[in-house]
Formats: sequence, structure tokens, C-alpha cells
Amino acid sequence: MNHSKIFITKKLEKIVREFVCEDVDSDSDSVLGDWSSTLFFVSNKKCWLLLNKATKYALILPDVKKGDLKNISTIFKKEFYEQLKYAGIKVRYELINKIIGDIRLCPTDNDKSAMGSINNNMRAIKIWKSQYKTFDNMPFRELNRRLNFLSNQLYVVK
Repeated sequence: MNHSKIFITKKLEKIVREFVCEDVDSDSDSVLGDWSSTLFFVSNKKCWLLLNKATKYALILPDVKKGDLKNISTIFKKEFYEQLKYAGIKVRYELINKIIGDIRLCPTDNDKSAMGSINNNMRAIKIWKSQYKTFDNMPFRELNRRLNFLSNQLYVVK
């Protein structure tokens, strides 16, 4: 079965330490390649910001609890699928399931390009956090759509 790697920041690694894989050397065999992720908080709830390294596509996983980590592959694929649907991208869940496969959390690889994009997205999230104030008020799907729209605009300008 396919697998996808998510390289996590040190901040996130402190929380998910027991779920971090040891086998970092093997390549991902997912068509989409590797992802990077960091942690942020909204109303004391842990949220993950993920970024696909190849496409710079951002994905927010809101309110990820420690107990959810054993099902992180399913959570990731469902959120990714729902976000694509929200953005008007038609794709079958079975295809997402097949190309993502199992998720493997890996220690940071210090990818400066990915971290730069994540930091840009985090600036927007910080503004939205002050605008929406609480977790319940945050329209995560819409904010996620905006992140990817902003990211595409940055690449068009270049």
C-alpha cells in the first residue's frame, strides 16, 4: 500500500512523539509526495497546518486530539477530500485513499521552502484568529480555501 510522509516541526513532535516513525530514509510512494506540518492553537485546541511540498497546497486539520493520532491517516484523507470538494474539485474518496495511503509522521527535515510557505500561511491564520476570536467562529474550510487561493496568487505574480 502507498504511504505519505508528513515531516513535522519540533513543536508538533513534542506532542506526537510516540507516533513519529523511525524509518525516515524510505521514500514516499504517494503520487503527491511529502508534506510538512506545524501546530497552532485556536481557543486552546490543537490544529495542524499541513503543506504539500510539491504543490504548496495547504490543509488545516482542526482540533486534533492525542487520541486521534492512531487514526491520523483516516482523518487526514477525510479532511483533504472534504476540502477538495469545498473548493469545487471533483474527486472520488477512493482515489484520495489510494494515492495518500498510510500517513507516516516523520521528524522535521528542515525544508526551508516548505517552512517559508508554512510561515506565510501562519501569518494569515494569526490575522484570522484575531478576527474570529474563538474556535467555534472559525470557518476552517473557507479559511483553508483562502490559504490556497493566496498561495496561488503569490505564484502567479512571480
